[in-house]
Amino acid sequence: MVIGYTAGVFDLFHIGHLTLLKNAKALCDKLIVGVTVDELVLYKGKHAMIPFSDRAEIVRSIKYVDAVVPQYDMDKLAACKKLGASVLFVGDDWYGTEKWKQYEEEFSREGIKIVYFPYTKGISSTKITEALKATRGWAYGKEEDRTDANHLNK
Repeated sequence: MVIGYTAGVFDLFHIGHLTLLKNAKALCDKLIVGVTVDELVLYKGKHAMIPFSDRAEIVRSIKYVDAVVPQYDMDKLAACKKLGASVLFVGDDWYGTEKWKQYEEEFSREGIKIVYFPYTKGISSTKITEALKATRGWAYGKEEDRTDANHLNK
């Protein structure tokens, strides 16, 4: 049985997320998905608009996903070893970087293959967040107070 693993924040779930999960499931018998916990998202200098428990439930509900686990740190090799995964699926935005060339060697020594999928151009949770901020004044999932005097005078 081929066990695959991928991980991500999966905030503002979009077609790029779905495509990654669908393609990953096509290449393994069991797909385990690590969903990044809120504390790790903050550590990475970002803010998830959707709380961890909701993001995990959304991902768990996708038919291509067999199991969801919390991602507490960035150590994907340790996660793969712990879960028995022989394949790690990631976006190709990492392909060819020095960091990932080193990862490929480390994973290979453990018998784990890294498969890169094309990054979905034109869509990302960051772009969706920026669009919401620009069009609706949203900041980190909360609409800004639009009742201040400056707004009323415009």
